[in-house]
Amino acid sequence: MHADHIEIARRSLLLSAIPEHVIGQVLAEARVRSFDRGATIFLQGERASAIYIVAEGWVKLYRIAPNGAEAVVGVFTKGRSFGEAVAFRHDTYPVAAEAATDCVLIRIEADSLLRQIRQNPEVAISILSATFLHLNSLVAQLEALKAQTGAQRIAEFLLELAPCSSGACEVTLPYDKVLIAGRLGMKPESLSRAFAKLRDQGVTVRQSVASIADVAVLRHFAEEDPADAWTRG
Repeated sequence: MHADHIEIARRSLLLSAIPEHVIGQVLAEARVRSFDRGATIFLQGERASAIYIVAEGWVKLYRIAPNGAEAVVGVFTKGRSFGEAVAFRHDTYPVAAEAATDCVLIRIEADSLLRQIRQNPEVAISILSATFLHLNSLVAQLEALKAQTGAQRIAEFLLELAPCSSGACEVTLPYDKVLIAGRLGMKPESLSRAFAKLRDQGVTVRQSVASIADVAVLRHFAEEDPADAWTRG
């Protein structure tokens, strides 16, 4: 494991609150794995035995409904972890994981962390913090689906990725628009229409780059009363 991978793992929410000597023991047994874009990391229903921290790239978690439709549950990038809750119970993964881009993951065996929890109970607090973050993220997604228009959801998405907090800004879309649509609970054609509506807010998209004329204007649009946004379609 490279030094930069160790540093990413140490700063992750999963391990950041764990004593240094414990982190060392956990990472001594961890392994780094690389996946090409589109590669399966694990399948829905597969026995859970490991937790993953993203070191590079993006990973999507999704479920397949009985009718075959894919529902994107979350998209994770550098420093984020996934698989904690079910891995500790040796349960099955309730979702599938796929490399949304070429990615590098740090794989930590669940049994390794379980041993540390038994020896150092404070490790459990860090695990709970990571699980709580996942819950908050899901609640935020549900709120956005219920209370925001499609254009507002895209605006929020762009603001999360924007490298600047004011003025003009350019955002490189991190993965393809089909996945962006799934992440935001939209169909690809609805995504295109919603992007078009953002032109009035100073957003233009060319291939994989979104140009924002004024971050403050876009933020105001994302946060305004949804009823006002709906009246604009």
